[in-house]
Amino acid sequence: MVVRYIGHATVLLELDGVRVLTDPLLRKRVAHLRRAVPLAEPPSRPDVVLVSHGHRDHLDLPSLRLLRGSRVVAPRGLASALREFNVEEVDEEDEIRVGPLTIRATHAEHDGGRPPFGTGTAIAFAILGSKRVFFAADTELFDAMDGLVEGLDVALVPIWGWGPSLGRGKHLDPETAAEAVRRLAPRIAVPIHWGTYRPFHRGAAARFLSAPAEAFARAAAEAAPEVHVRILQPGEALVVD
Repeated sequence: MVVRYIGHATVLLELDGVRVLTDPLLRKRVAHLRRAVPLAEPPSRPDVVLVSHGHRDHLDLPSLRLLRGSRVVAPRGLASALREFNVEEVDEEDEIRVGPLTIRATHAEHDGGRPPFGTGTAIAFAILGSKRVFFAADTELFDAMDGLVEGLDVALVPIWGWGPSLGRGKHLDPETAAEAVRRLAPRIAVPIHWGTYRPFHRGAAARFLSAPAEAFARAAAEAAPEVHVRILQPGEALVVD
């Protein structure tokens, strides 16, 4: 399995011959945000795109148009926002098959609405094949995280936002993300949702682009010392044997 951190909540998984892309955000500029780390080129068309919720940094229509033709899986309530795509809506605990993989929608504790298209919900995804991966998307801690995915190899855990603070809503920070890793108990934890976008008036060397990952690594070493933390910079990849 190859795990490539594209940036923000966008991760490309190559597992058992299937290419899975999460929450694609592939633009250099999004509203008042600028990409701090250049994207060499958009990933070639994946087999399936997983959209966790309707917030604009997770459901970005211009980015999805770069992947036109891919199968798109999204939480129920977002079909009207995605009507130009080949979209399949799912609820928590629904499972779909993509080649040899099973992809299961799981709970996420987050407000996932996308007005005016509807309220929608937020979900996370378990990607299950010869390796088992959990993409937590956006969430805060919840009780059912304990052992949510049995035999978990890799947890993709959000640790920050896009600026000097997390912003409003239900999110994980480095310390609560470390607690999430303890509850999920993966072999490997990869922090996501950090280090990629900055407000246009902040420089590319701003401390909030690197500090969250460092803080997460320290907190995870305390909360879950048996879990191997791999910090990937946007664009870097990890091969999981």
